[in-house]
Amino acid sequence: MGRTHVALVAASAGLVLALTACGANSSGGSGGSGSSPAPSTSGGSGAAVGVILPDTASSARYESFDRPLLEKALKDEGLNADIQNAQGDVQKFSSLADGMINNGVKVLIIDAPNTDVGAAVAKKAQSAGIPTIDYDRLNLGGSSDYYVSFDNTKVGALQGQGLVQGIGDKQGANVIEIEGAATDNNATLFYEGQQSVVKAKYDSGALKLVASQRIPNWENQTGGTTFEQFLTGNGGKVDGVLAANDGLAGAVITVLKKTGLNGKVIVTGQDATADGLQAILRGDQYMTVDKPIDQEAIAAAKLAGALAKGDKAGADAMATAVSQDTKANRQVKSVLLTPVLITKENVKQVVDRGAVKASDICVADTQAACDQLGIK
Repeated sequence: MGRTHVALVAASAGLVLALTACGANSSGGSGGSGSSPAPSTSGGSGAAVGVILPDTASSARYESFDRPLLEKALKDEGLNADIQNAQGDVQKFSSLADGMINNGVKVLIIDAPNTDVGAAVAKKAQSAGIPTIDYDRLNLGGSSDYYVSFDNTKVGALQGQGLVQGIGDKQGANVIEIEGAATDNNATLFYEGQQSVVKAKYDSGALKLVASQRIPNWENQTGGTTFEQFLTGNGGKVDGVLAANDGLAGAVITVLKKTGLNGKVIVTGQDATADGLQAILRGDQYMTVDKPIDQEAIAAAKLAGALAKGDKAGADAMATAVSQDTKANRQVKSVLLTPVLITKENVKQVVDRGAVKASDICVADTQAACDQLGIK
C-alpha cells in the first residue's frame, strides 16, 4: 500500500550567535571530515550510472555507509557507477551533474545539498532524456522520476518517542529543539513527525519548549553554538534535546560536557553512526534512529538497473509508495523503508546486521557497556 507524505514548511526561530563550539559526539572530539574523497567507480561493465552524494560534514553516513553500499549494490546489478561527493557545495554538485550528463550516464542518482540545486539538476537530466532518482531526500519542485528513502515522518516520530520515553514522568521538563536545514525536505518531515508526538506534551505542560531552531546546512558547529545560546538563555537548565541527527547531537553533547550535564540530559539523534552509538553506550546520548542504508542502496540500484534497461514497468512495480511534492503539485513514485528506534538496550542489533563493526563502537570508555550487552 502506498503512503503519502506531505511536506510542510516549518518556521525557524531564534538567532545564531558567533560562539565557538565543537560538533562531535565521539569521546575524542572528531567532527565531519572536510577532505574530499576520491571519486569511485563500481567496476561494472554495464550501463553507466552517475551518483552524487551531498557532503561529508553534516553526517558521517554518506562516506562511511552510502558510498560503499551503493558501489556494491550497483555493481551487483551489473552497472558501472561513478560515485562522487559535492562536499556541500551547490556549484560543485551542479558541475558534477553536468559532467555526468555530458558523459551520457543512463541514470542519475542524486542526494542534493539543498532542494533547489537538486530540482535544477533533475530538470537538466530530464531535458537530456536521463531518468533521475532522488536518493534519501525529495527535491521539492523537481522532476525526478523516482524517490528512494525512509519513512522520514516516522523517523521524526521515533525521535519524539525517544525523547518522551527518556524524560519519563518529569512534569514541565525543559526541551530544546535543534533541527535540520530549512532547505532540506527531510528535515521538515522529521520535524513534522516529532511534533506528532511532542506537541500534545507541550500543549498540556508536560513538557516545556524552551526554543527551536533549524540549522542551516545541518552545520554541527552552528548547531552547537545555537544550543549553547539557548541553554545559557534558559539559565543553564535543560532536560531534553531533540537533535535531528547524530552530528547535531554530538555538538549538543560537547556543550553539555562543559557544564557537567552530559549523561543527565536526554539527547536524540539519527543515522546510527559509530560516534552516535558510542555516545549512547557512554550514556551521553539516549537514542538514535537506525535507517538500514544497505536496503536503501539496494533499492536505488535495482531501480537504476530497471531504468537503464528501459524497463519502466519494472521500476514502477518496485516503487509501491507515493510521496507528495507540494511545490510541483505532483506525486512521486517512491520506495520508503522502515526506520528503527535504537537505545542502549538494542545497539547490538545494529552491529548484528553488519551496519557497523563492534570494533568501531567498542573503544576504551565503552568496552564495559559492550561486554554487558554482548557486543563483540
